[in-house]
Amino acid sequence: MRGEEGAAAGIWSGEEVALTLRRVLLIDDTPEIAELLTFALRDRGYEVRAEGYTPTVNELVVEQRADAVVLDCTSYDMSEALFDAVRNHPNHGELPVVIISDTPEAADASLRSRKARRVLLVPKPFTGAQVARALDDLLGVSAA
Repeated sequence: MRGEEGAAAGIWSGEEVALTLRRVLLIDDTPEIAELLTFALRDRGYEVRAEGYTPTVNELVVEQRADAVVLDCTSYDMSEALFDAVRNHPNHGELPVVIISDTPEAADASLRSRKARRVLLVPKPFTGAQVARALDDLLGVSAA
C-alpha cells in the first residue's frame, strides 16, 4: 500500500523506486468511465488528462506532452480513427497506445493487418488495474 508521503518521495512498499511522472492522454466518450480510469491511473503514478472523443487528438498529445494515449470509445471505429490519426502524425508514429475494446478480436485483426507496434488491447469488461498494467508494459515501468 502506498501512502501520499511515500508517493511523493518515490517510495513504494518500503522500497526506493525511480519516480518519473508519465503523462497519459485518455480519450473516453463515457465521462463516468473516464473518471474511474483517471483515478486508477493517478493512483498508479500517472498524470492523466481525460477528454471526450475528439478528432484533434494530436493537438492534445502535443499540448499534454503525452507519453502515451489510452483510447476507449463506444465503437472500435472511433478508436481506430483516433489511432490512425496518432500513427499518421510525423511525431507520434511510435507513441504507445492502449485501446480498450468491446470487440477485441476485430480490433486485434485490424491492428495486425496494419502491423501496428507499441499498442496493447484491453478487452471489455476491464479494470483500471488492467489498463495501468498495459501502460506499464508499453512504457517499461516496472511494477512494484
